Amino acid sequence: MTGAAVATATAPAPRRAPAQRPVSATARQMRRAGWWFLAVPLALFVVFMLLPMGMAAVISLTDYAIIGDTTWVGWENYARIWDDAFFWTALRNTARYTLMYVPLGLVVALGTALLLNRSYRAVRLFRTLFYIPVVSSTVATATIWYWLLNPQKGLLNVALGWFGIDGPRWLYDSQWAMTAIVLMSVWAGFGTNMIIFLGGLQGVPGDLYEAARLDGANLWQQFRYVTLPSLTRTTFLVSTLLIIGAFQVFDQAYVLTKGGPGNSTVTMVYYIYNKGFGSLEMGYASALSFVLFLIILVFSLINARLNRPGDSGRVRRRRVPAAVPSTVAAR
Repeated sequence: MTGAAVATATAPAPRRAPAQRPVSATARQMRRAGWWFLAVPLALFVVFMLLPMGMAAVISLTDYAIIGDTTWVGWENYARIWDDAFFWTALRNTARYTLMYVPLGLVVALGTALLLNRSYRAVRLFRTLFYIPVVSSTVATATIWYWLLNPQKGLLNVALGWFGIDGPRWLYDSQWAMTAIVLMSVWAGFGTNMIIFLGGLQGVPGDLYEAARLDGANLWQQFRYVTLPSLTRTTFLVSTLLIIGAFQVFDQAYVLTKGGPGNSTVTMVYYIYNKGFGSLEMGYASALSFVLFLIILVFSLINARLNRPGDSGRVRRRRVPAAVPSTVAAR
């Protein structure tokens, strides 16, 4: 037998492609039904999101003012933003609000979730009570806080007076007005983030805490080396939602202070609203909206970089003190 014949005889037979199973009629119907169910939210997304964004992009390149003729101005609206001193005031106020609101919102939501992560019956009642402000209207919430923050008869200043502290004028003082809005915003919106953190806490394996307690870890060490690393993805989600909500704050400033006193609470969305519906400068307001969109996108990407969910494993493997259980550190 020649070498070629031997090679041919010993060569493996080519693999046959696996035969594709025919798709049944039921599977085709389910697939078709799935596309129909998907078509509804896609249509809503296109009509109420993509189409308005496209129209706003076109309007931002004009001097559209609702009334009168519309003229194409190109990039003049965007160039105008750079020299708009009021825009920078609104941006500083929004940045100040964000720096106070996001950390405080995280701490309050996580702290409340830790307290309510119990199996007692009363916990369900408190979960409901803490979530009620989320579903309440902004006007009703602002009315309550307007009374609480009254400098003469407000409950907050009365309580401070019990300890000999002369409370500030809150909404009437440019140095405290933004702080008052932050307090109201945290109280009104932490219920949603509390529920998200509760879901994350209930997903932490109980054996991690058991191993930590057996190795002598105290409550703080369990929180630092077990709870926080396990909530990396949840913290990323909540912080992203808080950042987006902070840059879009409008209702609180509009209802409580009308942007005052001294423009100290004029936020980006409030400024866009005034330009669009107050001055009827829809083109300039649309340009401001896209600038705000880019700002939110940049800060969301920075937050995603700082709180990458994939880094949770690396956080858990960092060097820890000897008092912390080795089993927890290894995990």
